[in-house]
Amino acid sequence: MEIGQFVRDMERVAPPGLAEEIDSGRIGLIIEGNPEIGRICCALDCTRAVVDEAVRRGADMLVVHHTPIWTPVTAIRDPLAPLLRRILSAGLNLYVMHTNFDHAPGGVNDALADLLYLEKVGPLSLGLVGECPLILQEIADRLGCPLRVWGEPEIPGTLAVVGGAGFDPVLIDEARDYGAGTFLSSDLRHSVARSASLPLIEATHYALEAPGMRSLAECRGWEFLDDPPPLRIWTNTTSGRK
Repeated sequence: MEIGQFVRDMERVAPPGLAEEIDSGRIGLIIEGNPEIGRICCALDCTRAVVDEAVRRGADMLVVHHTPIWTPVTAIRDPLAPLLRRILSAGLNLYVMHTNFDHAPGGVNDALADLLYLEKVGPLSLGLVGECPLILQEIADRLGCPLRVWGEPEIPGTLAVVGGAGFDPVLIDEARDYGAGTFLSSDLRHSVARSASLPLIEATHYALEAPGMRSLAECRGWEFLDDPPPLRIWTNTTSGRK
């Protein structure tokens, strides 16, 4: 496939116009490599491990959710320098689908809703709300990550889900107004947790967004490269001791 055709196809899947302002200049084909595309790999993050595996598999295109070049580049040093060197030397194209894929039909939030068996699903300004039949342990099992819970979630019940860092007080209040009894997202700040109008379930950023990229890869016949960040949990063993 010619690179221009690939870009046109992806813009139909996740139109750039759906992206939020923060993504201006940060989505689409951000690194141009080989003009002809055969093998395509897909991942959540453009990490060195993901790039190395894509190159090892002979990929011509790597599609990711998170761009590795978030801020304007005025100097190319570690860790960006070796990452770019590896991508450019292999002729690997890098295509980014971020908030445009969050909002797109079949995108990150739709995949999350499907994973959690949400029914009677309706849209929020970012994310979705629907009826969740799962208990908390089942949600943790489906996501494959630990959960932190704030308040008393109404689960099973009406659940709002926002893939990625969605714990915004405005979004939480919007979900409450749409009838949600609980709000699920990641990267929760202490001040938001203390003032939230709904009980909150915090999962990892990776667990909430990787299913969308995995689903995309499966639908398009690409190879998904799973690369979750290492995570270890220590619990409090002294609680209740006198």
